[in-house]
Amino acid sequence: MFAVHLLAFHFTKLKEDQIKKVDRYLYHMRLSDDVLLDVMARFQAEMVKGLGRDTNSTATVKMLPTFVRSLPDGSEKGDFLAVDLGGSQFRALEVKVFNDGKQSSQLESKFYPTPKEVIQGSGTELFNYVADCLLDFMESKNLQHKKLPLGFTFSFPCKQTKLEEGALLAWTKHFKVRGVQGTDVVSSLRKALQKHKDINVDVLAMVNDTVGTMMTCGYDDPHCEVGLIIGTGTNACYMEEMRHIDLVEGDEGRMCINTEWGAFGDDGALDDLRTEFDRELDLGSLNPGKQLFEKMISSLYLGELVRLILLKMTKEGLLFNGKVSTALLTKDKIEMKHVCAMEKYKEGLSNTKEILTELNLFPSEEDCIAVQHVCTIVSFRSANLCAAALAAILTRLRENKKVPRLRTTVGIDGGLYKTHPQYPKRLHKVVRRLVPNCDVRFLLSQSGSAKGAAMVTAVAYRLAAQRKQIDAVLAPFLLSLDTLREVKNKMRAELEYGLKRETQASATVKMLPTYVCGMPDGTESGKFLALDLGGTNFRVLLVKIRSGRRRSVQMYNKIFAIPLEIMQGTGEELFDHIVQCIADFLEYMGIKGARLPLGFTFSFPCRQASIDKGTLVGWTKGFKATDCEGEDVVDMLREAIRRRNEFDLDIVAVVNDTVGTMMTCGYEDPNCEIGLIAGTGSNVCYMEDMKNIEIVEGNEGKMCINTEWGGFGDNGCIDNIRTKYDKQVDEGSLNAGKQRYEKMTSGMYLGEIVRQILIDLTKQGLLFRGQISESLRKRGIFETKFLSQIESDRLALLQVRRILQQLGLDSTCEDSIIVKEVCGAVSRRAAQLCGAGLAAIVEKKRENRGVEHLQITVGVDGTLYKLHPHFSRVLQETVRELAPQCDVTFMLSEDGSGKGAALITAVAKRLHNIGRK
Repeated sequence: MFAVHLLAFHFTKLKEDQIKKVDRYLYHMRLSDDVLLDVMARFQAEMVKGLGRDTNSTATVKMLPTFVRSLPDGSEKGDFLAVDLGGSQFRALEVKVFNDGKQSSQLESKFYPTPKEVIQGSGTELFNYVADCLLDFMESKNLQHKKLPLGFTFSFPCKQTKLEEGALLAWTKHFKVRGVQGTDVVSSLRKALQKHKDINVDVLAMVNDTVGTMMTCGYDDPHCEVGLIIGTGTNACYMEEMRHIDLVEGDEGRMCINTEWGAFGDDGALDDLRTEFDRELDLGSLNPGKQLFEKMISSLYLGELVRLILLKMTKEGLLFNGKVSTALLTKDKIEMKHVCAMEKYKEGLSNTKEILTELNLFPSEEDCIAVQHVCTIVSFRSANLCAAALAAILTRLRENKKVPRLRTTVGIDGGLYKTHPQYPKRLHKVVRRLVPNCDVRFLLSQSGSAKGAAMVTAVAYRLAAQRKQIDAVLAPFLLSLDTLREVKNKMRAELEYGLKRETQASATVKMLPTYVCGMPDGTESGKFLALDLGGTNFRVLLVKIRSGRRRSVQMYNKIFAIPLEIMQGTGEELFDHIVQCIADFLEYMGIKGARLPLGFTFSFPCRQASIDKGTLVGWTKGFKATDCEGEDVVDMLREAIRRRNEFDLDIVAVVNDTVGTMMTCGYEDPNCEIGLIAGTGSNVCYMEDMKNIEIVEGNEGKMCINTEWGGFGDNGCIDNIRTKYDKQVDEGSLNAGKQRYEKMTSGMYLGEIVRQILIDLTKQGLLFRGQISESLRKRGIFETKFLSQIESDRLALLQVRRILQQLGLDSTCEDSIIVKEVCGAVSRRAAQLCGAGLAAIVEKKRENRGVEHLQITVGVDGTLYKLHPHFSRVLQETVRELAPQCDVTFMLSEDGSGKGAALITAVAKRLHNIGRK
């Protein structure tokens, strides 16, 4: 028993000594975590270089765009062909994808050898061979008379400009085919296929084997967004944010990037880590100085690296009694399969001894231990370097997503990963150590990268079909210039109807006289109160106007909420609430006893008989207070003040918010004669010549007309551009059939139009995996502020997804792109329609003045105009196109319509005093 222990101790000691000896000899191949973190940082820098337009040409990691923009979502279906070229065998496949709720697929394939004369012959010979093999496969499956989409896995670095187009940059993996480099390989394949009349296929996609692996695994695991090949060659791909890819136009969504990481270090960046053995191996390769990273980690080279180490150790008398055999002198004699077999530790040294004996090396036990450890160090270094580069990609993904912890899946294929007994465990362990803030699942590709080519083709097929459906849904929102001119002309006709005595009663654009007959001239002064009612908030203001050289306007205001029950209660309750707010403000300002002139901004259509009399025509913007329509709102306010019996006010003017906006801007710019509101509601006012206003006595001077253009189209004149979504929004509103133009252009309704479109797209299976969430069913859930946020150019799709998640909509990256597109179509149409209406007004102003060219300013207020990232630009562009003879300046109203009400009151006081004199 003691002898057995002694023998075991002797062997252990012997093993330890041999391992230490090899460790000392191969010291530079042992990489610490600090070194790996440094490699990781170097690789990250190369990735950034590769993505930049100006730096890509000098980057060793080329970061090639693949034009694969979407991962499988489970809705793919159909029959697809695939061919896979890139290794010692060529493969043809038929892939059937079922949309049966189980996300299943069926795969049948056939392997063909790739003879040496083919992989080192001409391009014509290579692609003819591929076509011949495909025909043989199709005949064996009786597919030759079917028209099928085909995906092409081409596992060499290519520069792609489309999904179905790619020019070969350089051959790798011992391929040396003439006349192919720099040409489009898909065109070459198509030409070869056309020679066979029995083949009727449509090549839809070309992918790298790495991309194919990611797509294959992505079909089974939706979290898979990285593909990794560790075999004869090595490479990685991942889904990158479009906004970071300078090499491709557009910044929406993501695209798969083929890193082509095998060339990492070709610029000398890894020279400090390369050993004399790496340099010797490189010099003896077909492509010296190139693919240096690949030569340190891929299975094509690891066996040769082991041979070179063993040869030198033997020459130095450290192995095999210094006897150099023919096997050690023969290039590639030791293969990766030998390395894998020798690292099967459970079998002790028997495998190692057997392999070395077959190579006529006749090892001792010490030799076997040393050789086994050399294999371990070489393959461990490969796993370490691979882990460092992969960790760099995972870190970039995490940073792109701006998450503290990343959950993702890496799809893997390749002989080294599949057959080496220790490699997967080592790789996983090191990756998790280098990126502890990433939860990584490693998923082995069961059916290879060729199935991935079919999946890319299936996804491309799905996206093309979806694109057609989405385009069909959004097509009615794309208004041509001719359509917009037609809207402008119809608006112009409606403006004229509203001004004429005999047609005004039936006109949809009411053209209401405001009895505001003058603009500020700078002599106004005094203290004025202003009220501003037009939405869910109500504002009370004290405005101090100073004239003369030190001309200024000071404002003090307080905002009060109007609860929904008040908005939709009785008129008496509404005006009592308003007076309560006034009382609170007067007390707050300490002026409860003062009898000040008051201007009342009342942002609803009113028919006025004088500047201080306004009869409500009809509520808009969600107000429904009873016993108000047909009543004078100034009288209702006076009665509410009397009921309270605490103070008295001199109500001088009732004005629309549009008029208030025009007056506010007119105080700064005397050329301002138009006011536009583009916010919760939509409306315009402008200064019209008295001679054109038939419903008011007098022909001298001008008067401001409140167009109330929101009702444009209520007579059906724009029904040709109303979509089914507009009709749904209208039918669900409080005033169905009314304010049709406003419902297509104002902030109160745009979000609801978007919601109706999203429901329709979801029903068609184009969004949210076809699942309509409870939140999407809620009317009003999609507020217009979300359109402004989602359409912001500065907003990444990740943030769009967060906004949708806040709304209870669990979206994918692709969903977010579609939602953003829907928002863009709806808001762009709103801005264009608004611009067409405004063009009709400015053209009318030009004709009124009788000038060839008009210069005029439009005062603008409203959250849609102010906050939406594109609304103002599109509106202005439309006005320029439709009214080219008008030079229109847009001036933002900084102080809102409340200040305008005070200014109107001041102007009215000034004009009244002039009249008295």
